[in-house]
Amino acid sequence: MTDKELHQLKFPIGEFEKPEIITNAQIKTWITSIETLPNSIIEVTKNLNENELNYKYRPNGWSIKQVVHHCADSHINSLLRFKLALTEDSPTIKPYYENRFAELIDYTEPIEDSISILIGIHKKLAVLLRTLNQEELKLEFIHPEHGKRFTLEETIGIYAWHSNHHLAHIKQALKFKELFN
Repeated sequence: MTDKELHQLKFPIGEFEKPEIITNAQIKTWITSIETLPNSIIEVTKNLNENELNYKYRPNGWSIKQVVHHCADSHINSLLRFKLALTEDSPTIKPYYENRFAELIDYTEPIEDSISILIGIHKKLAVLLRTLNQEELKLEFIHPEHGKRFTLEETIGIYAWHSNHHLAHIKQALKFKELFN
């Protein structure tokens, strides 16, 4: 497999590209993507058996099960990042080793608990994000791993992309089940 093909498997919807101008309409679309992720994951995974939940979306990639657990962990962090930025002056957030998280024992457990987390987190995120005013959307946090500041409006876009990115991974694992499993 070529590097280009591997990159396309890793980023099935492409990498996040921040628009030059972020409009209110774009933010609303992004919030809808965030809000609908749990139901989209439920719809795609509801009839999968244990073997199918262990399908991988690319060579050396995560299983569907790991992707769902990762989304729960990542989006817990997302909610906290938004709240820190709303309550502190440009806080520095704590990054984490997502690949190490994916190796922990809870990532081998059934996905129902992580789906329950996603339902709650995404409901809270949607409520919070829909109430942000223009001033709050410009608030920032510092991500030390990237060495830069992220505004909340950009972060909404990043998590909408992240939601769609991992939903595409789940669908891709099912589509290419014969190749990578």
